[in-house]
Amino acid sequence: MKHTIIQPGWVRMTHWMNACAVGLMASSGWQIYDASPIFPALHFSPAISLGGWLGGALQWHFAVMWVLTANFMLYIGLNVISGRLRRKLLPLSLQSFSSDMRAALRGRLEHADLSSYNALQKVAYLIAIMDTALLILSGLAIWKSVQLPLLRSLLGGYKQACIVHFVAMSVLLAFFTVHVIMVALVPRSLLLMIRGR
Repeated sequence: MKHTIIQPGWVRMTHWMNACAVGLMASSGWQIYDASPIFPALHFSPAISLGGWLGGALQWHFAVMWVLTANFMLYIGLNVISGRLRRKLLPLSLQSFSSDMRAALRGRLEHADLSSYNALQKVAYLIAIMDTALLILSGLAIWKSVQLPLLRSLLGGYKQACIVHFVAMSVLLAFFTVHVIMVALVPRSLLLMIRGR
């Protein structure tokens, strides 16, 4: 019996690498954030932070940023070259998004065919892709602020780049949270991302 592979090996590999990298980047980022909070009322517990101190957190953050960036570029590159990005995430219309949103709000959104994405998934994945790109660019503007003045200026200056970076990470973590909830509601999707079918 022949099984059709829905998620190829490179998609599964980059998916799990991204999940690990984002987790490490977020937890080390929280330790860095606590050293110089953007929002004075918001602090993160050492129990969920990585690095133990500012220097340790920076080492983790700088090491894992290369993994996240390389993994993201590999994912986007292979998606574009293979045509998978166009096939999976397009076309997208306001009508299909509205229809799927109404179905989701009524608890009637179909998940029978895991080989194709509904409009809500398409929008969520497109937002996650654009947000990850913004996260990387804002991180570069913070890390290499003097060497990349144009990027820093485009983001509104150093302090604004820090806020953009924090918000972009928050959006990505919100995406991950919803993603995990949806996997819990449709457990077959977890098997699909492990086995590919």
